[in-house]
Amino acid sequence: MTMRTRPLGTTGPQVSALGLGCMGMSALYGEADRAESIATLHAALEAGVTLLDTGDFYGMGHNELLIGEALRAAPAARREQALVSVKFGALRGPDGGWLGYDGRPAAVKNFAAYSLQRLGVDHIDVYRIARLDPAVPIEETVGAIAELVEKGHVRHIGLSEVGAETIRRAAATAPISDLQIEYSLISRGIEDAILPATRELGIAITAYGVLSRGLISGHFTADRQLGAGDFRARSPRFQGDNLRHNLNLVEALREIADQKGVSVAQIAIAWVLSRGEDIVPLVGARRRDRLTEALGALDVTLDAADLAAIEEAVPAGAAAGDRYPAAQMAHLES
Repeated sequence: MTMRTRPLGTTGPQVSALGLGCMGMSALYGEADRAESIATLHAALEAGVTLLDTGDFYGMGHNELLIGEALRAAPAARREQALVSVKFGALRGPDGGWLGYDGRPAAVKNFAAYSLQRLGVDHIDVYRIARLDPAVPIEETVGAIAELVEKGHVRHIGLSEVGAETIRRAAATAPISDLQIEYSLISRGIEDAILPATRELGIAITAYGVLSRGLISGHFTADRQLGAGDFRARSPRFQGDNLRHNLNLVEALREIADQKGVSVAQIAIAWVLSRGEDIVPLVGARRRDRLTEALGALDVTLDAADLAAIEEAVPAGAAAGDRYPAAQMAHLES
């Protein structure tokens, strides 16, 4: 496996062709092993992964502290190659409940100060609000990040889960490196308006959910029991008839993967990689074995016949159920 690089838009840095999404090491997918999480972070850096993605609300700061600990323990050369992307703005209560989003300029700078401290770094490589704050114009939020860029606290400005109009307004305010948004074989909504807008503006996509939270990894089964702290226990795509339908799609994909001698996860990640050099998939591996499997996707080549077979097995719009519960879908733009 040779780690390739891709540009993070016309204004951002070169990053590894795959990034590591670290959320599951701290929150929303049940218990994670801290030592294994750090070992996985180190293995990713050793393999040439440069982009580490986190949020200040993942485990209420736990994830940033975890990444900071891993970076301090990493060899200097690996530590220096790491680029950390941070989402901010999500508000939570002591019980873990979600309270909305705060994109006010003063809040942006406050969130950044705490993230810098927890990560133990002197700058954040890519900084973005997790969801649009409907009470604050995106120009004000992005303008505040631009001020952090001017002062050297942030290197690049990103966006997350916003629509084409918001992307254009943000890009008119300050240079935007990338948009982080869900994109996978069964989540292809960005193809209609969002992806054309980012390509017109030279903005990259960092694609999360490329395995749909494990649903199309080839490892999820209909009888799997999910704990109360696991987000998927409330996710529409993991419920009842929706789950059975979606796992049938996975089995159709497995036939193609078997013919190529690769895993379902590898072919699903390779499909996202095939969508363009401006798209950087984030893999959410929490363990070294899952990381190794994901990295194997870099060696998978999909020709025109493979892509046609995948499209036939899992056509756009084939998934059953929304990607988030209704209350969270209300915070997403299209």
